[in-house]
Amino acid sequence: MTHAMLKGSNVPLEATTVRAVLRWAPGQGVPDVDASALLLGPDGRVRSDEDFVFYNQPRHPSGKVWRLGKKRVTEGLTDTIQTDLAGVESGVGRILLVASADGVPFDHVQALRILLYDAAVPEGEPLAHFDIKPETGAETALICGELYRRGEGWKFRALGEGYSNGLKGLATDFGISVDESEAADEEDPSPSQPLPPEQPTNPGPSRPAYGYPQAQPATTQPAYGYPQSASRPTYGYPPAATALPDLNPDFRLPPQGPQFVGR
Repeated sequence: MTHAMLKGSNVPLEATTVRAVLRWAPGQGVPDVDASALLLGPDGRVRSDEDFVFYNQPRHPSGKVWRLGKKRVTEGLTDTIQTDLAGVESGVGRILLVASADGVPFDHVQALRILLYDAAVPEGEPLAHFDIKPETGAETALICGELYRRGEGWKFRALGEGYSNGLKGLATDFGISVDESEAADEEDPSPSQPLPPEQPTNPGPSRPAYGYPQAQPATTQPAYGYPQSASRPTYGYPPAATALPDLNPDFRLPPQGPQFVGR
């Protein structure tokens, strides 16, 4: 017999291994929903970050709580957490079963339901189900229910408690250490991308020139024949003290010796 549960109600569990299936209806604008679990100690908090089973840590180190992954079924999409209740460490008193929607509020998620099955009976009917209805619709993470110890056995309680600051906020409330560098990564979404090369602030000799050679200081110019000015090459004779463009264009040098006399 399947127990249809209301918020706050509980039901004893006879099964030693329980499969908690989170199910929702797909559709346009519906976010991807993830199932996760937090194992809490006597103080109501995790003992370490290893007590958080989620998409980046899909199996508890004890091997007694793990994610089975997502599936498409006739009624919609599912994500599943399985727990070996008989093998859970004695230091764990409660296991929270959580749904998160990757920053999208749960008012976009239709027909959200959690179903509990006896994992030893793969084709059996659910032991219990609970239809989860967010209180405000702005929640981005929900505690759907909890598995908790009662005497020598275990029970399931339907909760439906929401968080508007997502899985990170919920996990932090129960003692998970959140790496602050993740916030910095969100501000700089592409830290692995190389920065553009820094542009030089001095356009002088350190900049490459393409096509024609750059002007160089006088000490670096080659001289041919005789010493010369820094800016004009000369060939043969030393240059006149007056710049050549100022001379008479009809000026000719006189013959310098008998070798220039016509014969």
